[in-house]
Amino acid sequence: QVQLVESGGGLVQPGGSLRLSCAASGRTFSRDAMGWFRQAPGKERELVAVITWSGRNTYYADSVKGRFTISRDNAKNTVYLQMNSLKPEDTAVYYCNTNPAIDTYWGQGTQVTVSS
Repeated sequence: QVQLVESGGGLVQPGGSLRLSCAASGRTFSRDAMGWFRQAPGKERELVAVITWSGRNTYYADSVKGRFTISRDNAKNTVYLQMNSLKPEDTAVYYCNTNPAIDTYWGQGTQVTVSS
């Protein structure tokens, strides 16, 4: 059974940082492009960042470019999202998945709340 488990979220003040982790199990994802997605209350889920299977190429949504960094450790079957200079508008539940996403792989996500 494939599982993607996100962790590392929490409450942080504006300007703060968090590092999210996505641990995969059930199969290896070392040949998949992986993405971080987020869904804010009342909004649709959106793609935030993507990393290719090798880690050589990345993509970021304009809203997070320069502040977020996606990375991966294929040996650990884990993907990370370093989030710096957080803003209140970054508040959302964050999910990881393959890119393009596979519906059955969505996990519970991890809540990120940016507030003073």
